[in-house]
Amino acid sequence: MSSDRFTDAEVWEKIVEKLEEMNKKIGNKSPHVALSEGGVYDDERIDWWTSGFWPGLLWLGYDMTKNEIFKQSAWDWDIKMEQRMLEKNSFDHDVGFQFLSTAVFKYKLTGDMDARRRGLAAANFLAGRFNIQGHFIRAWNSNMHGWSIVDSAMNLSLLCWAAEELEDPRFMHIARLHADTLVEHFIRADGSVNHIVSFDPATGEAIEAIGGQGEAADSAWSRGAAWALYGMANMYRFTKDEKYGQAAQRVAHFFMSHLPSDKVPHWDFRTRGNPELEPRDSSAGAIAASGLLELAALIPEHIGRRYEAVAMQMLYSLYHHYSTWNKPQHQAILLQGTGHKPAGQNINVSLIYGDYFFVEAFAKRNGWKNRIY
Repeated sequence: MSSDRFTDAEVWEKIVEKLEEMNKKIGNKSPHVALSEGGVYDDERIDWWTSGFWPGLLWLGYDMTKNEIFKQSAWDWDIKMEQRMLEKNSFDHDVGFQFLSTAVFKYKLTGDMDARRRGLAAANFLAGRFNIQGHFIRAWNSNMHGWSIVDSAMNLSLLCWAAEELEDPRFMHIARLHADTLVEHFIRADGSVNHIVSFDPATGEAIEAIGGQGEAADSAWSRGAAWALYGMANMYRFTKDEKYGQAAQRVAHFFMSHLPSDKVPHWDFRTRGNPELEPRDSSAGAIAASGLLELAALIPEHIGRRYEAVAMQMLYSLYHHYSTWNKPQHQAILLQGTGHKPAGQNINVSLIYGDYFFVEAFAKRNGWKNRIY
């Protein structure tokens, strides 16, 4: 499928040009947010949850083009993360986001054994956050020891990779048990999702759903749905367990049926006000689109065609109407992302993970095979 003007290959050419410019401007920064005005990415700490996405973009660019500049720029990121691991730090359940797109990607592309070691150490760290009684991976490092979040669905790929790499099923046991908890307590019957679920950390019993980055506990945060859709598709790929494939499809159907006319989601699908007045979240669209492409490739073609079609509608809408192609000085790719609206944080901005999954989706459309999620 192509847009009105561009084929997938032509879009990819523009993406590569943009990545080259981003590399010159972003350099060694650890970007998270770029404001619409000015378009300069910030520089977050190395243990912030988004720190893996920029080096992930560089490794993805290298994998697809073999441009050594991308490789050189990406090389030290997992080294810097390991150094921070040995100091006082804030690493948490998101080490999957941080080490899959750095250490694991680097190992897959170069065979670097130190990168492999770092990826496996991160998997051990993530496994250590598993609550045995409640079958959930603990979120964050606060005193909320029983909180878990739907975003964790994407971090399970680190455990699945470690299980395959070491032929050690303990990692897969944890991934599956946590995925089962996501299916039972996070993914609702209609396909919408809870962001946060609180469990009793001693007994493991579920206590309540918490709104988190959604508008309310019973709302439908779109990026949370995107994480669940993609994460369950990945678990289906790793395990071939129909339970996860069905969960991914349930979320996909909810997500697709609630898209506005231009196919780019609002930040929450179930708000109390006029939804058309609510901000969009381009990052949720990019994540869901890449997840839909993954899901479409895992199921019978006659079913998957619908997912693929909607994914491409989303991607080309992002490409045409939510991007910076006509803003050459802007350091990001996508506009109109929403980070955390209930907290009034990062509304109508560019988000590095939106850029990553947008690029990843088009890489898939152009033959990319070295999956990291």
